[in-house]
Amino acid sequence: MTSSATPNLDRIRATRPLAERRILIIVENLPLPFDRRVWHEARTLTAAGAEVSVICPTGKGYEARYEEIDGVHIHRHPLPIDAKGASGYLLEYGAALWHEMRLALKIRRARGFDTIQACNPPDLMFLVALPFKWFGGARFIFDHHDINPELYEAKFGKRGFFWKLMVMFEKLTFRAAQVVISTNNSYRDIAMTRGGKGAEDVFVVRSGPDLGRLEVMPPDAKWRNGRAHMVGYVGVMGDQEGIDLLLEAARRIVFDMGRDVQFVLVGGGPVLDGLKQQAADLGLSDHVTFTGRAPDSELFSALSSADVCVNPDRVNPMNDKSTMNKILEYMAFSKPIVQFEVREGRYSAGDASLYARPNDTADMASKIVALLDDPARSAEMGAIGRKRVESELNWDHQVEPLVAAYLRVAEKRPR
Repeated sequence: MTSSATPNLDRIRATRPLAERRILIIVENLPLPFDRRVWHEARTLTAAGAEVSVICPTGKGYEARYEEIDGVHIHRHPLPIDAKGASGYLLEYGAALWHEMRLALKIRRARGFDTIQACNPPDLMFLVALPFKWFGGARFIFDHHDINPELYEAKFGKRGFFWKLMVMFEKLTFRAAQVVISTNNSYRDIAMTRGGKGAEDVFVVRSGPDLGRLEVMPPDAKWRNGRAHMVGYVGVMGDQEGIDLLLEAARRIVFDMGRDVQFVLVGGGPVLDGLKQQAADLGLSDHVTFTGRAPDSELFSALSSADVCVNPDRVNPMNDKSTMNKILEYMAFSKPIVQFEVREGRYSAGDASLYARPNDTADMASKIVALLDDPARSAEMGAIGRKRVESELNWDHQVEPLVAAYLRVAEKRPR
């Protein structure tokens, strides 16, 4: 992509509106640069003239405790376990907070920072930011990635004591933050209602794809496993992602409808082994490819090869209000989409997607097959999606609101 395709990034690189600013970003659930949203943010802030340090966990392929990439200082720390159950979460979050505070103090001594940006989940990193606000004059920005009370309810199917803790931590995080970055308008509404923030202090910065990074590749027949069609999925293999619903839709397509389709599911996560077992129990082992966490080259190849892409997220308050990165990536690769009817999913995809009845696997299966049987309609929908990403939703359109959030927080008095 030429520089003319990124006018906003080019402008801030030339004008350096954040020159001499020193920023610390804390993210707990993914390492950088694997976390694409936070990586885009860090590189954009660096392009705007700021010195950026990041604290994040280690991960597969990202084991170095410190490295500088594209001018961003990345400090990584280990986490003891993948949390399961209350005791597991307490251990993981406790260890993360200790490492985050330890590394924040180290960065403060080495390079300093005037602003802390905390990227949830969880809504606990305000505990790291507060001492630097109170005693060091740092400003605090909350980058709101997940609505954690809704996430907890979607994951565990209940409320209760820990749900109430999520509500309390969310309120305390909003109260501590001087500026909030929201991933969409639904999250912005939450910041202003549940969070009590003024409209002037909440900025929508969507997780738009960087079109210069994505590589559309020639279709590779290996993904089809010799079959006539391929359906693709990219994302986390977790309880709330609805992959079990996708597998049930796949069973209907393969066995009830007799269609020759290969399903390729790219991504890792805590329930991957269980999903493989479910696929085997359904007789789908030869029709479903689980790649696990894959490098970009495999991800791009799989997306480039798919006939249709799917988002099987269950319809619940969490998924209804959340923007899924996979949707925008599908659109960037000009792929028609099938998903359940959710508010933010429809906002993002519009006419690039078909919308199945909530959690109805039979309706999802029929809509997938309808697109497989209509290549002309699929191509038209894919073109609509790509145009929308280019004109409204790619990362370059997020540069201005991100920089504006930092200019706004600079106006705030340290407290």
